[in-house]
Amino acid sequence: MVSVLVVNDQSLQRLALGMLLAAEPGLTVVGEAADGDEAIRASAALRPDVVLMDSLPSRADAIDTIRHITRPAARTGTAGLTDEAAAARVLVLTAAEREADAWAALRAGAGGFLLNDADPAELTAAIRVVAAGDAVITPGLTRALIDAVRQQHTVRPLPRASGLGALTGRERDVLIAVAAGWTNAEIAQWLSIAPTTVKTHVSNVLAKIGARARVQAVTFAYESGLIRPAA
Repeated sequence: MVSVLVVNDQSLQRLALGMLLAAEPGLTVVGEAADGDEAIRASAALRPDVVLMDSLPSRADAIDTIRHITRPAARTGTAGLTDEAAAARVLVLTAAEREADAWAALRAGAGGFLLNDADPAELTAAIRVVAAGDAVITPGLTRALIDAVRQQHTVRPLPRASGLGALTGRERDVLIAVAAGWTNAEIAQWLSIAPTTVKTHVSNVLAKIGARARVQAVTFAYESGLIRPAA
């Protein structure tokens, strides 16, 4: 069962999303929040698998909320897990004209983006994908990410602790393929290895670069200079 916290500053939209998700097998709505502070407190108290963030009053509020939800202060809980390990994953619903804001949100820790005109089946599927630790990213968002990197003109060097230097040659190949949007099956076919081996490589890559999901690995690949967008 995937638990979901619904965040939206409009009460009717919160109600509609809650009713939609509650009627879906395998999903349960554990709470709702109207603003960033409520979302942070509810996420810490309820520990949902996914925080579905539709809209907040400002971009800065949304980015700060994502950062606090996905990167809580680490401390050991009653189950022996740290808050960092138990942090919720965030799926953001966004309008098409705001896809350019995705770069900052992904760096803050968002696990995926979906346009807010997606149909119910797309939304529930995206929630399950993000809950499993994979990425949900629209084609338009991919374009926005590439454009954002290109506009930086130069790639900022990352510290050695970032993990790029710790990757093996095969792990770098896998990271490049992940950043290109390939599935595990496609990577396995390209490298002539088993899909389970690809999954292991992906897990190792995420651990070494300090990412929690594939979508953060994509931003890391561009920021580190491992991939340079074509002009």
